[in-house]
Amino acid sequence: MKAEIAAAAKAHRTWLVLLSIILIAGCDASLTVGNRTIGVNSGNFIFTDGSLTTNYNYPFDEVWKACEQTLADMKATSVEKNLKIASGSMSAVAQEEKLQILVEYVSKGQTSVSIRVGMSGNNMASQLIHEKIANNVLKSHRAEEP
Repeated sequence: MKAEIAAAAKAHRTWLVLLSIILIAGCDASLTVGNRTIGVNSGNFIFTDGSLTTNYNYPFDEVWKACEQTLADMKATSVEKNLKIASGSMSAVAQEEKLQILVEYVSKGQTSVSIRVGMSGNNMASQLIHEKIANNVLKSHRAEEP
């Protein structure tokens, strides 16, 4: 009887480990520890504590201008900008949701952008704003090329 219970427990643990590996091996993964959540979406975005962060392979100035254009395209109100040497932040209200964009210099050709929509963060809305920023930075970059 004990042998059967031990074998069943071992089989249960094996299935649990395999299921965990399958879930983590997909495109999206997240981990919640206490009140902090960290997620990775297709290796491009990191969602942590309500903010969605990704890196753009463009200089800081181009990405900053693309973020400004994105807020203008969204007809954002109550826009507040705080630009420093290697970082900056923008706060605004768009479609009755407060949003915050943090832009940070990573290297000469790479810039990190973190977006938080709402009080607790909205992953889908943040991802849509990232797509708009990517489109705007691509447009401005193409316009600057000879």
